[in-house]
Amino acid sequence: MTLTKQLTLVVSDAFEACGYDRSLGTVTVSDRPELCQFQCNGAFGGAKLHRKAPAMIAGDVAAKLAENPMFAKAEVAMPGFLNLTLKDEALAAMAMVLGTEERPLVEQVGKDKTVIVDYGGPNVAKPLHIGHLRPAIIGEAIKRLCKASGYRTIGDIHLGDWGLQIGLVIAELRERNPEWRVFADDFNADTDDVPTLDVDLLQEVYPFASGKSKQDDAFKATAQQATYELQSGRPGFMALWKEILRVSVEDLKQNYNRLNVFFELWLGESDAEAFVEPLVATLREQGLLRESEGALVVDLATEEDTAPMPPVIIKKSDNSSLYATTDLATIIQRQRDYAPEKIWYVVDKRQSLHFDQVFRCAKKASLVPDACDLKHLGFGTINGADGKPFKTRDGGVMQLQTLLETVTEAALDKLKNSDYLNSLSDGEKRTVAEKVGVAAIKFGDLINHRAKDYIFDMDKFLSFEGKTGTYLLYNITRIHSVLKKIDAEASAPIVITEDAERELVLKLLLTAEAFEKALAEQAPNLVCENAYLIAQAFSKMYHDCPVANEADAEKRASRVNLCRLTRDVLLMHLDVLGIDAVENM
Repeated sequence: MTLTKQLTLVVSDAFEACGYDRSLGTVTVSDRPELCQFQCNGAFGGAKLHRKAPAMIAGDVAAKLAENPMFAKAEVAMPGFLNLTLKDEALAAMAMVLGTEERPLVEQVGKDKTVIVDYGGPNVAKPLHIGHLRPAIIGEAIKRLCKASGYRTIGDIHLGDWGLQIGLVIAELRERNPEWRVFADDFNADTDDVPTLDVDLLQEVYPFASGKSKQDDAFKATAQQATYELQSGRPGFMALWKEILRVSVEDLKQNYNRLNVFFELWLGESDAEAFVEPLVATLREQGLLRESEGALVVDLATEEDTAPMPPVIIKKSDNSSLYATTDLATIIQRQRDYAPEKIWYVVDKRQSLHFDQVFRCAKKASLVPDACDLKHLGFGTINGADGKPFKTRDGGVMQLQTLLETVTEAALDKLKNSDYLNSLSDGEKRTVAEKVGVAAIKFGDLINHRAKDYIFDMDKFLSFEGKTGTYLLYNITRIHSVLKKIDAEASAPIVITEDAERELVLKLLLTAEAFEKALAEQAPNLVCENAYLIAQAFSKMYHDCPVANEADAEKRASRVNLCRLTRDVLLMHLDVLGIDAVENM
């Protein structure tokens, strides 16, 4: 239970004990921290209900709360605000069990529930680029936030592995290597060899074939035919497709691993193919399908719509499927295999109409229960200093692998005067620098609300000051340094004697509130904000309250334990954000 919910129970009891409705006892964090830590405004709602002045109601409740030993102050501020401040002993006692079963860091609201997060969405045979950064790191953070909140979490990459891009690659490879047995009409999967491909070849072939199709109509038609034959199950094309998929997935995993992004499911559009005909059958049985210019569509508009809602196309006039078809078929698959309470899609916000159509159709056809939460979590774009989508110096789209190398080099330069880093081997240096660089770009992205565009600024992201991943890592390394120098029992009681200690403890105890709000809004930026506030409060405590040089043994042991608790809570924040800490930097 969050601290504010715990206090709400106590204050609600006090309202009830005074003869007032207990629903008036909701407690929130004070918006005037210089006056109090928490506040309750229920007396205003009680005035009409109980025909009594708010100040009188608040006064009665304050007098009742004054009997409770956890409160240092329970005061009335005119015209009827109830201001609450906890005793230091109460805060310290709660801090001592923070992160335990008695008081978990995050409320387990998702216990026994399943959420599927659909994010990533890269096409096979194509290299990852900077445009793939946001869905990967936002999706991973949202998935980890759900897991921290008790959900059974399933991240699905939803590969684009069944479309024209595969046909383009097959068509180009056939022009270059007509002798390969996979192109023979009598190909035998049991006896014939399948060529071994590599990622460098695929990353050269696809853009070449894509550009070629835009200028050569005959080649484009050949690629479309190859796509059709693949999707119809031509044996040689299927064998080559599996090899393309193998090489692509290996490369994707290597790049995603470097970002601390991991998927539980590596399924793609091809896996949904088996559910397309059952989808069509279900829609037809329910009388939802109609023909429009040769295509099969489902009408979705309602009288409540304030903007046009076009019908969703299930099958084109040539009987081919669209993205909506695949997404609906995938929903059937997910419902069959996992029966999730939530399916969230982390996809560019410009796809909002597509998902509105898919979700309406899914609910209209009862593909999922009414209670299943289908939600599109749209994100904005990464822009350069000019405010336009981020490009390389030559105007191209930066590959993700290039971005990772660039941020690693930038981190090496930032840390070039570090005695610690200079004591390491070149390989160890790069490992630390990559962690710092990845932390910088991930936090630099996630600190923004996902729906907003933001400016990619490497210098700002690597700064040791302000809301940056580097600032968080630096504060954790300071704590590591303290804990290495001073040995103190983890059970040493926390004793609050200074304002900075109190402020830090309060920030730590309010972690559950931050995570609860972040989950409710699917907003990892709130986790970033809370991590920064804790790091900032720790920095002030570290500056104002001596630790290693504290002469009083009890205070020293208390502060060491507070440092340890702060480290653990910050590491938990970073874990949710998918950021690795470093021992030193």
